[in-house]
Amino acid sequence: MSATLTSVPVTPDVTSYSPAQVRRPAQIVDHGAERGTAGAPAATVVPRVIGADALVPLDDGRQVPYANFDYAASAPCLEAVHEAVTRALPYYSSVHRGAGYASQVTTAAYEQARETVRSFLGAWRRASVLFTRNTTDAMNLLAHAVPAGTTVVVFETEHHASLLPWKRAVRLPAPATPAEAIAAADRALAASPAGPRLLVVTAASNVTGELWPIRELAEVARRNGARIAVDAAQHVPHRPLDMTALGLDYVAFSGHKLYAPFGAGVLAGRSDWLRAADPYLKGGGASASVDDHGDTTRWQAEPELRHEAGTPNVLGVIALAAACETLAATGWDALVEHEERLLARLRRGIAAIPGVRELTLWGDRNPRVGIVSFVVNGWNARDVALTLSGEHGIGVRDGKFCAHPFVRHLLDSPVAAGDGGGCADGQATAVRASFGIGSTERHVDRLLAALAQLAGEPRG
Repeated sequence: MSATLTSVPVTPDVTSYSPAQVRRPAQIVDHGAERGTAGAPAATVVPRVIGADALVPLDDGRQVPYANFDYAASAPCLEAVHEAVTRALPYYSSVHRGAGYASQVTTAAYEQARETVRSFLGAWRRASVLFTRNTTDAMNLLAHAVPAGTTVVVFETEHHASLLPWKRAVRLPAPATPAEAIAAADRALAASPAGPRLLVVTAASNVTGELWPIRELAEVARRNGARIAVDAAQHVPHRPLDMTALGLDYVAFSGHKLYAPFGAGVLAGRSDWLRAADPYLKGGGASASVDDHGDTTRWQAEPELRHEAGTPNVLGVIALAAACETLAATGWDALVEHEERLLARLRRGIAAIPGVRELTLWGDRNPRVGIVSFVVNGWNARDVALTLSGEHGIGVRDGKFCAHPFVRHLLDSPVAAGDGGGCADGQATAVRASFGIGSTERHVDRLLAALAQLAGEPRG
């Protein structure tokens, strides 16, 4: 029997400086009603997302309910997140150093958000929690803070946010299996020169959705006297992540992929490198004292102050914390079950359509989150995406997903053989369908029907 989500948590009560637990109605997704079949699984209650009932225009002038399969780029906002921001707005003010009531309230909510994120990630008590703009910003902050001469080991399968910021990187080829990934990281770290070393790896691929063996990779890093930084942008919206249990040194993620699309991100982890580095941004808040001539500036010691110069995105941080709170209080078991049911339905359907091929690094059996990339023989990826939108009201993403080396690797592999995915300029691209809370079996069936129609009408 399907697990049932019984409540949705609540948004921070900024007037009392602490989260208030308010129970509220939740959306009922009745999969049996959507399929119209007997013996359907019991209804699952999930948090509501804004825009779930949105209508979008088609090329012929009709309007249809939007089927959003672009969650991996930016997930829709949870209603609980919207409520958190609405509740904060009457007391919205700049944080830190303000004596007025609104500033004190907003500062308290902003700092409480760090504790919410710390709990959400299972971070240890003394870990730093820094707010950034997004995962890319967080990884660049970490790259700024690593000691001089640090050797960074990274796989070519990474999103550009994790692939590009490093000054001294050893780039490993795409591994054929999870075991090969572990062995390759072990060899690279063991062979790297003495000094600080950092292994950078994704927790869940933004291209294939495949989950990486981050626990084992963390053990490899420790065995070689290295640290590990994990890009969790595509993991935390779909699965719980416990930094302490997994032995992770740094974790980065984005709010806009976590149902809080307001431009906030997180870098959480060990404080020593962050405390020793020059400020990521130099300006107000980062400075402890500045002399009259600017010859001597003393910077804040704590990373949270040292690296968050200027006025932060307060509402974005409150939104991000509300999303963390909502997911944690809803219960992961039912969320994962809901997603895996949709994922299995989509992947089975794609496998049954001649001419549509899923891209995968490690094969069908490797666990993954709700992300599926594919090519359609006879179509380039942009035409697939435009046709799905204009003729069917379905939103997907096409391209190389800010993971160019990885997508090129997948499109050159046997699973992507044939004429699918090629563009007129010779640059191979793919289509990505991604989903989560708010997605339904009806959405999946609409996408599969549209793909079957496209695959039967190839274009030159």
